[in-house]
Amino acid sequence: QVQLVESGGGLVQAGGSLRLSCAASGRTFSSYLMGWFRQAPGKEREFVASIRWSGGRTYYADSVKDRFTISGDNAKNTVYLQMNSLKPEDTALYYCAAAMPGRTSYDYWGQGTQVTVSS
Repeated sequence: QVQLVESGGGLVQAGGSLRLSCAASGRTFSSYLMGWFRQAPGKEREFVASIRWSGGRTYYADSVKDRFTISGDNAKNTVYLQMNSLKPEDTALYYCAAAMPGRTSYDYWGQGTQVTVSS
């Protein structure tokens, strides 16, 4: 059974940093597309960043480009989201997700970790 568990969220002041982690288990994720999404209260869930385990290619939403960095540790089956220069508008519940090889939609989702940025 695939399980994605996020951690690392919390309360931080604007301009600060946080690193989110997503521990994946249940199968081999070496060919998966791993992504981070977020959802703020009253808003739609939105894409933040993604990474392909094989090759390491990354993708970012324009709103976080140059501030957030996604990375992965194959040995630990863990994906990270380093968030710098945080803004109040980054406040949201952040979700980790995984897409099986060859698919463009995400098949598995974590429960989310809350990030709150105070002004």
